Amino acid sequence: MQFRDQIPIYLQIADIVCEKILLNQWLPGQRIPSIRDFAAQLIVNPNTIVRTYEFLEQKGVIINQRGVGFSITQDGYNRVLAYKKENFVENDLPHFFKQMCLFNLNLKDLEKSFKIFINENYKQ
Repeated sequence: MQFRDQIPIYLQIADIVCEKILLNQWLPGQRIPSIRDFAAQLIVNPNTIVRTYEFLEQKGVIINQRGVGFSITQDGYNRVLAYKKENFVENDLPHFFKQMCLFNLNLKDLEKSFKIFINENYKQ
């Protein structure tokens, strides 16, 4: 797996987990890979996965059940959605809006591209 230098690896891995949850690949109550298995799968140090899982546990996305392992909480989807929306609004949108201003784009300019993107990627 290729990681970006600017963002801590554990947060990049947390994003992978969040995406799997948002895409309903990992469902509420479902067990997720063990620390060792996930570390081997992503070719990272197990301590990085520990840090990722601790972060997601603090966010209420996953829970560690002694003797069972980690699983997605019942409200994990909603917690991920809220966390990712907040992160997007605080960190990504300001940069996006700046780019719009620099390129003299408005929402109407983006509407066509957005519709094409949705049709190509999210229509079933």
